[in-house]
Order: sequence, then structure tokens, then C-alpha cells
Amino acid sequence: MTGNDVVETLNQFLKGQYMGIHAYEHHIQKLMDPYIKGEFQRIQQEHKNHALMVAERIQNLGGTPVDDEGMIGSIQGFFGQFKIPDTSSGIIESALTGEDYYGIQISEEIVKGDLDTESRQLIEEILDKDRQHVEFLNRLLQ
Repeated sequence: MTGNDVVETLNQFLKGQYMGIHAYEHHIQKLMDPYIKGEFQRIQQEHKNHALMVAERIQNLGGTPVDDEGMIGSIQGFFGQFKIPDTSSGIIESALTGEDYYGIQISEEIVKGDLDTESRQLIEEILDKDRQHVEFLNRLLQ
């Protein structure tokens, strides 16, 4: 594991954070329920804060952080916005899938093995917060 490997891995993770931020933006635009909209805005803000923390870590390692989700992520986000349901419960389920599958499962694969101790700790804290988002979204569905 070199410093470049860590920066590359963190940048891949950061792209996922940007995808999440944009996905929440599309969800928020469709939500009519003010409580759920406010909660989605809170979660989106937490993703923005996580992106800033990862970008800062990349800079501290001497790297340059990405500033968007990349070409593939952008295309996925563009088409994904048309698949968002119109009901609050459908929107919550869509966000839940994004948090659980993309936010946690794929992120765990991205960061497997290629991180120094400090970076791993940061990513684990972020993933723990994402797990809390999943629990919260599940409670909203009940």
C-alpha cells in the first residue's frame, strides 16, 4: 500500500459520497412531506460533511481530492433521477437501497485493504453513520 493507493481509494470513496449527495437532492425535490424532506436534508448535509472530511484527508496525504462523482457516477445519477418513485414510502425505499447497497456495501468493497490506519478509522466512522441512516430510513417505513 502506497500513499498513492490510499489517495486513489479515498477518491473512489469520495465519488460515492458525491453520488449520495446528488441522489438525496433528487429525492428531496420529489418529497412533499415536510418532516421527511427535512430528515432527508439532514442526511444529505451529513454526506456533505463526510465528503469534506475525506477531501481533507486526501489533501493531508498530499493528494488532490475529486470534486464530483466522475463520469460514470454522473451518468448513473442522471438516469437514476427518472426512476425515483412519486410516493413518500417509495422515495424512502429508494434512498434506503442507495444508503445500504451503494453507501455501505460497495463502499466497504472499495476501501477493503488499501487504507492506512487513520484513513480506515475515518471511513469506518462514516460507514457507521451510514448504518445509522439505514436504521432511520427503516424506521420511517414502519
